[in-house]
Amino acid sequence: MDNLTYSIPGLLFPAISLLMLAYTNRFFGLAKLSRQLLSEYEKSKSEILKKQIHNLRFRISLILYAQSAGIFSLILCTCSMGMIPFYNIVAWILFASSLLFMVVSLILALIEIHLSVIALDLERNSILNTNDNLSKM
Repeated sequence: MDNLTYSIPGLLFPAISLLMLAYTNRFFGLAKLSRQLLSEYEKSKSEILKKQIHNLRFRISLILYAQSAGIFSLILCTCSMGMIPFYNIVAWILFASSLLFMVVSLILALIEIHLSVIALDLERNSILNTNDNLSKM
């Protein structure tokens, strides 16, 4: 096995940083939307809003886990760089583990994006059904 150099794990740092920024922005957007929907739900007690709030809660949890996996990936990558001069095989294992956690983080983000589309479909169907009911009157 070739020796692991500092430049190989160093390539992950910008990628992980950008992922963390994207996840943080997504989290803040979901938290804001969640607060708005909770406020609307207190007034209307709409079943559609209740479903959207549950969906948002699950999506926020996915972002939390995606961020956690990304942070763990960064920690393992840093440890990998620290082990390069001492135990190269351990450095490779840590680097491979950091890649694995990055993949887990990306998969969780992908699931969250799919749930986002489901939430949009719920809202769209709710609006279309309301408009259809109004036009029948």
